[in-house]
Amino acid sequence: MKAVLLVFLGGGLGSACRYLVGKLIADQNLSSFWGTFSVNMLGCLLIGLLLGASNRYGWIDQNQLWLWTVGFCGGFTTFSTYALEGQQFLKNGQFAAFVAYMAGSLLIGVLAVAVGIWLSRIGINS
Repeated sequence: MKAVLLVFLGGGLGSACRYLVGKLIADQNLSSFWGTFSVNMLGCLLIGLLLGASNRYGWIDQNQLWLWTVGFCGGFTTFSTYALEGQQFLKNGQFAAFVAYMAGSLLIGVLAVAVGIWLSRIGINS
């Protein structure tokens, strides 16, 4: 039950942050997909940092992992919105944008996780 509450709290915080990042990007008069793309990539980087720091330094216990990875990162990232926006590119006949958005999000997201893990390993001696 404790894990469920931690995921719930983290998810709410992550969702609120997702909203704020999306609003910040929308206020810059950029297309909405940039907000989705940005939070997905930031979420990938963050989960990489959290897991890397946890594995290397043991700073993060299991409860904190539930709160921050499953909860916060799960609430912050927006895969369902990503899929919907991809479908809208297809519906509008924007095939090149569809491929670039889908492939770019996937490739950069995986790279961001790896960079987050790498960043968690440099410059800090345990």
